[in-house]
Amino acid sequence: MSCLRPWTFVVLVLVLLAPAPAAAASPPAGDPVVPVLERVASPLRTAEPGGDVGHLRPVGEAVGDAVVVGMGEATHGSHEFLTMKDRVFRYLVEQRGFRTFALETAWSTGVRLDDYVVHGKGDPERIMREDFQYTYALNPTAENLRLVEWMREHNRRHPHDPVRFMGDDWGYTGPELYERVTEYVARVRPELSARFDALYRGLRPTVPSGEYQKAYFTRPLAERQGMAARTGRALELLETLEPRGEAGRREFAEVLRHATVIDQTAAGYAFDFDDPRQVAEAMRWRDDVMADNIVWWHRHTGHRILLAGHNNHIGYEPEDPRVLPRTQGAFLRDRLGDGYVSVGLTFGRGSFKATDPEEVHMLTHTVGPARPGSNEHTLDRVRYDRFVMDLRTAPGPARRWLAEARPTRSVGTAYPEERNWFDIALGRCFDVLIHQDRVRAVDLLS
Repeated sequence: MSCLRPWTFVVLVLVLLAPAPAAAASPPAGDPVVPVLERVASPLRTAEPGGDVGHLRPVGEAVGDAVVVGMGEATHGSHEFLTMKDRVFRYLVEQRGFRTFALETAWSTGVRLDDYVVHGKGDPERIMREDFQYTYALNPTAENLRLVEWMREHNRRHPHDPVRFMGDDWGYTGPELYERVTEYVARVRPELSARFDALYRGLRPTVPSGEYQKAYFTRPLAERQGMAARTGRALELLETLEPRGEAGRREFAEVLRHATVIDQTAAGYAFDFDDPRQVAEAMRWRDDVMADNIVWWHRHTGHRILLAGHNNHIGYEPEDPRVLPRTQGAFLRDRLGDGYVSVGLTFGRGSFKATDPEEVHMLTHTVGPARPGSNEHTLDRVRYDRFVMDLRTAPGPARRWLAEARPTRSVGTAYPEERNWFDIALGRCFDVLIHQDRVRAVDLLS
């Protein structure tokens, strides 16, 4: 197969079978739902981090007692989506007791950035350049770097109550994760070191992240499945070790999770990406695994978490069930119930970074006003440029409007013009919505 990302490959295959979403009828002039939406909408003065956060109180009220809050984005590559998450995270840390920022990126990258955030180890810009490649090519941004630097500065001021950074995905596992597992085994059960070295042989990356990911897809299916079998055996062997004492149990739990993610990576690449049904299953499995990593982190640290990802992952209903049968948000709701709250982020017009459909060139794309009949077309008619709404408490007319599926803009890593609108019912997909009239492209690190 080609070196396309599996979650892009399935779109290119399955979308040919899926009918284009029908445009809903344009709401008539003076549509009564707009003033109803205005009554439940609270204006947000800015999407930029820092400064007065009084206007974010409605966000805090909507979050309530949730232990995980998913904040989405309609595009991966728009400045205001990233800065809004930064702004909300700072507010949740300072006012609501949140302590972890989770990003839709590799677990091992999260480990590296967490070492910087907590201990000042490493150079975050270098880490982003080295790890945020290929699948994660839209993550090395000035906006994300600014957030990480703020987290480090916060921890300098509060060394005994630090904030943490984590990645919840498995698409790339860096060599440092293998080292943490094998060094632990060498220390506590040195007679098993040779066995772990054999099981992990050929898996530890020795080339840049993007090159490693692309090369993985070119391996024959049987070889990839054999690699997954070996990481599974390593995980089973590690599980037989018996930690001693509270400190030993915590260290063991962390090492065991690292080995779990190593196994997730191998298992994730072991699907048959030439079979559209297998690719769809891989997509469902990916979201299940990401949810599992988030729940593990919450239970291990006790932290309340802001989870940053795409709308299609943090919401409850997928854009297209044939492409992604079940979302991370749905899995999190299964595991956490009301302890999970999803916040969708939408926009009317503006710019974003994304590749061309062939995923060769990173480009800046600009789109005009939302199409008539879309969710965004109506949201743009609310008088505020930027606002938040708790969809769960909307009154009758608004609730009925929110329950109806209609075209909604969604852009992933690539931007194929003909496939960036999906029929979505906002009230069934999200608990809370933040809408902005305009966005601009992110600032990628040069």
